[in-house]
Amino acid sequence: MNTYKNKKVLVAGLAKSGMSAIELLHRCGARIIATEKRSLDQIKELDYLHSLGVEVLPQTMEVFEGDYDLVVKNPAVPPVSKEVQRLKERGIPVITEIELAYTLAKPQHYCAITGTNGKTTTTQLTYEILHAFYGDKALVGGNIGTPLCQLVLDHDLLHNEGNYISLEISNHQLVDIDTFRPEASVILNLTPDHIATMGSLENYYRSKTLVYKNAEEEDIFLYNLDDPLIEEYTEKYPFRAKKVTFSLEKEADGCLKGEKLYLYGEELMPVSEVRIVGKHNLQNILVSSLLAYHMGVDRKTIRETVAAFQGVEHRIEFVRELDGVRYYNDSKATNTDATITALKAFDANVILLVGGSDKGLSMDDVRKNMKCVKQVIGFGAAGKRLATDLDPSAPVVKDLSEAVKLAHELSVPGDTVLLSPTTASFDQYSGYEERGRHFKKLVSEL
Repeated sequence: MNTYKNKKVLVAGLAKSGMSAIELLHRCGARIIATEKRSLDQIKELDYLHSLGVEVLPQTMEVFEGDYDLVVKNPAVPPVSKEVQRLKERGIPVITEIELAYTLAKPQHYCAITGTNGKTTTTQLTYEILHAFYGDKALVGGNIGTPLCQLVLDHDLLHNEGNYISLEISNHQLVDIDTFRPEASVILNLTPDHIATMGSLENYYRSKTLVYKNAEEEDIFLYNLDDPLIEEYTEKYPFRAKKVTFSLEKEADGCLKGEKLYLYGEELMPVSEVRIVGKHNLQNILVSSLLAYHMGVDRKTIRETVAAFQGVEHRIEFVRELDGVRYYNDSKATNTDATITALKAFDANVILLVGGSDKGLSMDDVRKNMKCVKQVIGFGAAGKRLATDLDPSAPVVKDLSEAVKLAHELSVPGDTVLLSPTTASFDQYSGYEERGRHFKKLVSEL
């Protein structure tokens, strides 16, 4: 607890994880400086921060040139930024909020889930299985919404140990970890994303392997036999943990055979009992089941929890059926591979809504997976580029409200309207959550 007492700590970036890091550091007696891109009059937490004795400064290079014992970097501050690079040149330790929480908490049982797509569904389902078995000893957080530092505060993990934590971790949270060591970890898949903030695709893929950086032989790493990039990058960056395999195509410790899911050669459940749509979700179920099984949960609890699971918000989330048309919210599809995954969940008659702030990703692979799409509609800042790349004749509208209205006008019974934007939301929204909730509101008002 006294590790950071009287230490001068810079917290770079506020948002949820930055604020939680500040509160935890304050609890530990640190001297805290916060730096934020927003102007002071836009920071609603400013009075609260001042009441904690936190000095709040603009996010300028001059601030990063200061002397600090430690810097805690928010995921919104890119690892390749000149500010972060300058800190490291000067030998100032830079860590993530995940690392901060881990170093302060008593020992816990961590399941660390990363990858390009499927993290949130897998993290939430893993938690629900653990919760069904361990009750309030099961916790969920990380990139899924509740920062790990906040879990430490809310559940007094400074003093309480032995909780079972299902933790979603992004690549930005993995860069600059030092000692974080989960008992069980997985890279669900690897596809192009975050090139701008990571500097290169190589850096992005390598960052995912940091999830098992500190694993030992008594830990487990879940290995996706269906993803050749997993093979390539685990060969480049080997792991010491015990290898546990999963596959939708091959024999594995967790696998799909016919219309049934298996764990270690024994049937877990028939696919007909699964409520969430899409073959990719069968993979997520296998991963969650394996993680929970290795945390001591019995098969019966796993099966019953999976059968009751209806998915999570913004991930191919069923919103409404109106006049024979079904509406789905897949706002979490902030890259092309996520949209491809969503498209594979449907057979035909999809009206696809794409748009947002452009991440510069090619639409080539999406275009190859559009056999179920009857109409594309573009919206927002990147709407024209994305939609016309998919279909030169596709209509483009100003915003999501107009896209929903047009989709409603064009749809006929049997159609599916799918918001799966392929890109980020920051042209018009604070994040994919706000975009998804706005979509659901618009649909409910039709």
